[in-house]
Order: sequence, then structure tokens, then C-alpha cells
Amino acid sequence: MIKFKRRVLFTSPRGLDMAVTFSRPVEYSMLDGASIAYYPRIYDLSHKFFEQCWLEMCGISYSDLINNNRIGFTVVHIESDFSAPLRFGDEITATIWIDNIGTKSLTWNYLFHNQNGDLLWTSKQVTVCVDIDSLSSQIIPQYLHAGLQKHLSEEI
Repeated sequence: MIKFKRRVLFTSPRGLDMAVTFSRPVEYSMLDGASIAYYPRIYDLSHKFFEQCWLEMCGISYSDLINNNRIGFTVVHIESDFSAPLRFGDEITATIWIDNIGTKSLTWNYLFHNQNGDLLWTSKQVTVCVDIDSLSSQIIPQYLHAGLQKHLSEEI
């Protein structure tokens, strides 16, 4: 089992954590024929980091949101830039923050750097809060707002 390392990277003047970071290595199973991370695996990696965010940001695991609270956040829009390849053995550090909290949607921002500090990938992803059973959109529950607000920033 891969363990995610976690650290807070940026702090606001009010002392609130604005971005969280997690890291993990690029594994052999993520590679394509050119021995770099295959782009769908990068999105898979971003989703693994996304799942980790919930416990850190809101005090509830994403699996509890889905399994117990029957709430999910499905991606409805993605913009990404691939700046450099993710290579086997690289230690990827993901910096993640939110730049918009709507009534039903969240806009997530991702920066992936390697162990040398090189920027590899950036992404902005909009998710919509959904009822897991009906898959219909719903208002983001109030109990998530305090944690999400602590990680709201227009730019890091």
C-alpha cells in the first residue's frame, strides 16, 4: 500500500491553511511505451490526491462521503497543461487548493512538481456535488463549508 505524505505548503495571513500537499512516487504501472507516465494515469493520480483532500480539508474521508453520506463530487470540466514528463521514480508533490465554492460546485487547482521542484503538470477541475443514488446535482452540504473555506484562494 502506498502511503501519502502530507504537509501544508501555504498559510494565509490569518493562519488558515490555503493549500495542502501530498506526495507519492511515479510507479512502473503508470508508464507508457516511452517510459513516462501515461496521461490517463496522471488524471488517476490527481483523483487519488483529490480523495485524500477531503479528510485533510473537511475532516471526513471521501469514502465516508460516498458510502455513508451518499454524496460525491463528479468532475464536469477539466483544463490541464503538461509541462514536463512524469518519470519512473519521480516523487510527485501535488499542491491542491480551491479557487471557487459555488452553491453546487467546487473549482480545484492542482500543481504537480517533481523532487527537483520542476513543474510537471497543472490542472483546474470543476466538480459538482451529486447525490450518489440519483446522480442529480445538489447543494454542497453546510457541514463541508468550513473546511472548504480554509482552502479557498484565487492564486497560490
